[in-house]
Amino acid sequence: MSIEIRDTEGRGAVLEVAPGASEGPDQVALLIDGPSAHASWSCTPAAARELAAALVRAATEAEHARSAEPVTVKARELLRGDVRDGDRLMTVEAVRTDGQNVQVTWTSGSGRSWSQMYAAEADIRLRRRLRPGG
Repeated sequence: MSIEIRDTEGRGAVLEVAPGASEGPDQVALLIDGPSAHASWSCTPAAARELAAALVRAATEAEHARSAEPVTVKARELLRGDVRDGDRLMTVEAVRTDGQNVQVTWTSGSGRSWSQMYAAEADIRLRRRLRPGG
């Protein structure tokens, strides 16, 4: 598969993605070739899937980043898929309400997850608000 990419100065290159050599461990080959760059990399199929998932998340975020102004919601109103406003990508994975507190499990753009406890009435600023049903 060939994909046209550009460097930060706008120069084009072609990214080739293909199965690695049939000998040795399972690998996926990544080749970049263009007037300003030439590189050859490989990774495991699992790492290739992680890369693909990260690219999908980044593409979705890029498409939605400017689609709406940030909003502020109460912690108790958070929904799975909501994206926190800030320097780093943080997506709501799960929300559990326990009386006056809300436990939110966040997932970072790199796939790490952690939980934080908030007062149910705490204001949380979101970069993108998930719409119910999609």
